[in-house]
Amino acid sequence: MASMMEKKQLFYATCLPFFGFFALYDVLIFPNAAKIEPSMSTVMSYIGASTGGTAVVSSIISHWTSALFYVVAEVYASVSIGILFWQFANDVVPVSQAKRFYPLFAQMSGLAPIFAGQYVVRYASRAKDFSSSMHRLNLLLVASGIAICILYQITTNYIASQNNEIDVIASASEENAGKLTTTKKKKPKMSMVESAKFLAGSKYLRLISILVIGYGLSINFTEILWKSLVKKKYPNALDYQRFMGNFSSVLGFSTCIVIFLGVQVIRILGWRAGALATPSAMAVLALPFFACVLLGLDNPMNLHIAVVLGTIQSLLSKTAKYAMFDPTTQMAYIPLDDESKVKGKAAIDVLGSRIGKSGGSFILQGLVLAFGNIINAAPAVMIVFYSVLLAWIAAANQLSGLFADKTAKNEAQKKD
Repeated sequence: MASMMEKKQLFYATCLPFFGFFALYDVLIFPNAAKIEPSMSTVMSYIGASTGGTAVVSSIISHWTSALFYVVAEVYASVSIGILFWQFANDVVPVSQAKRFYPLFAQMSGLAPIFAGQYVVRYASRAKDFSSSMHRLNLLLVASGIAICILYQITTNYIASQNNEIDVIASASEENAGKLTTTKKKKPKMSMVESAKFLAGSKYLRLISILVIGYGLSINFTEILWKSLVKKKYPNALDYQRFMGNFSSVLGFSTCIVIFLGVQVIRILGWRAGALATPSAMAVLALPFFACVLLGLDNPMNLHIAVVLGTIQSLLSKTAKYAMFDPTTQMAYIPLDDESKVKGKAAIDVLGSRIGKSGGSFILQGLVLAFGNIINAAPAVMIVFYSVLLAWIAAANQLSGLFADKTAKNEAQKKD
């Protein structure tokens, strides 16, 4: 699509199908879910005995509309920030202004979960039933989509008018000076295979990719287990909505605060301390959470404690990611040459992020099929979780030495 469309067309072609789906889901799919979804008995007649892992598969098929909504929402969450927003920001914000505006973007991003969480708590979850609540949620999604398109149109029109004025001045200046214009280098678009080949040729980039994959895998392992416990504690869908809405608001508020603290920690203690902070914090925080789950959840008090510990672990892990992991990962690209910097980031964006998120989901699906449900699979999840963290910490330690060496060489070359 990127090779066939202009950037503006590509933006709308990427986001409009998502907003169209949410509108279609609200007015057509969800109201008729009972008619278009097969019953559990029908699914079982094809699959067979619905026990263990097959029970999960049967449940997904018999509630395929809800599963589809979840998948589309998850994909949009990645596309909206990772592709639509940051690609647009990288196109319109010059390097000289990046230090000024990018921290502001990160700060503003913390306001979104605060507002969305309170919308769910104070309005969506107060509906008379879950159907009405879903309608209120989809109403906000579609309204937000319309607002995004309008703001994008206004912004691009303004930038185009500014660029036209600059081009006229630049053209007149070049004609007088007899200079030739230069074209801006575009970020390479790499396939999965091309990304893997490029990363294979650089130890430095491989270590960065391990950091990215490590976070994606580990946060998936604990978050899905924690959410299953929250669902067990709050079986009513509206109560679950209320809890997650409050969690989202606290996460957004915490993010706004820790972004300032993270910068200071890296500045004072150095890159290595910042890079090790996130996996170390996740390892320590997850230990009491897993211990509580392994002791059993039949007692309501044990379940309550496990939910509290999981909430703290998930909250602090994500805030550590924004405060420490993201800045140190982006800093790791700075000492690289231009080709490695541009192509390496493109490769890791394509390969690392996909393996991290998708790989964690596939591993958990395999464990669920093997153990019957995610809670029974908790011991295996814990083993895999800490194995990933050990690999992540080892990679961060190695990368720290390479980062220091490359930074020292670059500074020496500048002095020469």
